[in-house]
Amino acid sequence: MKKELITKVKALAANKKVVMATQIVAAAVIAVVAALTVSGNVFASNGADFTGVTTPIVGLINSLVNPLLLLVGAGGTIFCILLGVKFATAEEPQEKEKRKQSLKTAIIGFFLIFILVVALKLSINPLTTWMQNSTKGANTTIQIDNTESTETK
Repeated sequence: MKKELITKVKALAANKKVVMATQIVAAAVIAVVAALTVSGNVFASNGADFTGVTTPIVGLINSLVNPLLLLVGAGGTIFCILLGVKFATAEEPQEKEKRKQSLKTAIIGFFLIFILVVALKLSINPLTTWMQNSTKGANTTIQIDNTESTETK
């Protein structure tokens, strides 16, 4: 089983489309994490409160994730079935190989989209909690007393 997994990973690594898609996804994840970290720290130090902004966005994302999972699941399944039928009905070896590659690419894309949507659903609550905790003490003010003490003689 371990050897099969290694050979499958090597086959995926040899596919230029899979490598490019993985690099794009990794760059996007890094960019989002960096943007959230920088913006959270900058705005938290300025005393910003994000609860009024994040609540509607989180509510919108939570209400759209389940229908999105349903659409991705149904659409991906139908698309993969159609590609499978085309693969099964191909007569020439070159055409069969081309359709086989299309089916593999579609399945990989389908699972990547599905995994990313599930990751979004699982990560929205920890990210919201993290953002609220990073701005929790941001609204505190420090007052400095500029009056000089005078000595009485």
